[in-house]
Amino acid sequence: MSQSRGSGQTAAPAAPGDTTRERILAAAMEEFARHGIAGARVDRIAKLAKTSKERVYAYFRSKDALYAAVAAREYVVIAEATQIDPTDLPGYAGRLFDYFVARPDHHRLITWGRLELPGTAAGADDPTHAAITRKIDLLRQVQQAGQLDSAWDPADVLALVNQIATTWASQPELSEAATAHAMDPTTAARRAAVVTAVERLFPRAR
Repeated sequence: MSQSRGSGQTAAPAAPGDTTRERILAAAMEEFARHGIAGARVDRIAKLAKTSKERVYAYFRSKDALYAAVAAREYVVIAEATQIDPTDLPGYAGRLFDYFVARPDHHRLITWGRLELPGTAAGADDPTHAAITRKIDLLRQVQQAGQLDSAWDPADVLALVNQIATTWASQPELSEAATAHAMDPTTAARRAAVVTAVERLFPRAR
């Protein structure tokens, strides 16, 4: 899921308490979420971060490298905020739903990378790769313990749960339609549908 493009584009090491780098990353998060990668402007990022364009490039050697740093950090934040419990996948889906309802700009950030930097491979030391591997290993362990149907490949389980949980975040036009036409137009109803769908596929361990 990482969007980094390989050698030569990594960020410069951050010094302890480096607030300039943090301001750049925060500004870049906003810029990339709003405009995508191609449409983002480094000069706007620098202005929002109250620094110079040259300083941005001193930390990040290209715009793609800056996006990769922002996206990698966001994936770690998501993993920490949602905390997968492999014995309660409906609960995990509900937490993912809640995260992106509260932060639709974060979902846009990730989506831009998938659209504009397709086919980029994550290295073994990439935090996103490590988080995905850890989740798959946890799912495999509960399968071995008899708490999750072992007929499923754990990689498929993770992909399907993630997809269901982000159904509404990835289809804002359907969210608008649901607000106007669903029998229950509330966000709570959409969340309940997500949790129920995952529960029927992957019931909580008893």
